[in-house]
Amino acid sequence: MKTTTHLAAALLAGAALFSPAHAQEADPALTGTIHFMLPNVTTVRFIQQDGPKFVEAMAKYAPNVKVELINAEGSAAKQQQQAEAAITAGTKAIVLVAADPSVASGILTEAKSANIPVVAYEHEAKDGPLDYFVQFGALKVGQAQGKYAAEAIAKSGAKKVARLYGNKGDFYTTAVKQGQDEHLDPMIKSGAIEIVCEDYTDGWVPSAAQKLMEQCLTKTSDKIDAIVASNDGTAAGAIAALTSQDMAGKVPVYGGQDANVEALQYILLGKQSATVLKPYGNLADAAAQVVVSVLGGKTPPASIINGEFDNGFAKIPTGYLDVVNIDKSNVSAVVDAGVWSWADICTGEAAAVPECKQ
Repeated sequence: MKTTTHLAAALLAGAALFSPAHAQEADPALTGTIHFMLPNVTTVRFIQQDGPKFVEAMAKYAPNVKVELINAEGSAAKQQQQAEAAITAGTKAIVLVAADPSVASGILTEAKSANIPVVAYEHEAKDGPLDYFVQFGALKVGQAQGKYAAEAIAKSGAKKVARLYGNKGDFYTTAVKQGQDEHLDPMIKSGAIEIVCEDYTDGWVPSAAQKLMEQCLTKTSDKIDAIVASNDGTAAGAIAALTSQDMAGKVPVYGGQDANVEALQYILLGKQSATVLKPYGNLADAAAQVVVSVLGGKTPPASIINGEFDNGFAKIPTGYLDVVNIDKSNVSAVVDAGVWSWADICTGEAAAVPECKQ
């Protein structure tokens, strides 16, 4: 558990995250249709949060522009086909959450040929022409995860640690791991902890993470003191594996991100230790402002585009948004951010915890 000082600092740092900077004026003269392309159905934040919030933001900044939400359902090939269909239909812009960043160049190239702007959203899109990129800094996420896990592990005296990474080869996976490593590598090198299992989770799919953790538990004869996951989905997979061995709540699971309802419930129930809150409305708002600027022939606000990202083709103007760590002591920050309500969180088994009864 964080100290009161650490919690206060986290809340103060997070307070500025909860209200997006409204630098973009509404432009009712803009018309047409744009496409927001979602990657899969397993990373539920994109369906439940980012997509709807992007539609809301576009309605605010460009009320006469229609937004089509389409989901690739985990297939890069299907996403390519969806993009081609959108281009043929005359879309004005594409906001792309790449199903597979390493093969997104086909979409980028075809869009460029048709003079259609593309804004990458959260996931990188590699090796092709891209107009802008907006994301929560993946390195910052990993640093927050690693710092929290390292402090908690040191305090608990845990020795044998398992690690679950995201999809192999993704920039986001690599950056999150790099951030975690900044805090965990010194402990590994000093011998304070031993990594008994580590592996990448195909497509970030929870069931794949569960299978990996089940294999780890078999390999180590259940001798695991802590698990560091890379998002709430991989954490959920780990918890499912622990549950089957009657170990959930006994082996701490660190390193979540996305602040999914299930993860917040697990935190309140003591099955997951922490998650990283990424105020989705802020990212959706930022992306909407970028799109409206591009459609209007303007440069996006400097308050949003604050860096660059090298996607292998060029250095892409990028907006990096901040994150804040959430544990049992400050789940209320998620409610304050407008991501979920207590009514959303306090269902099922979690309804009986003290925080929900209050």
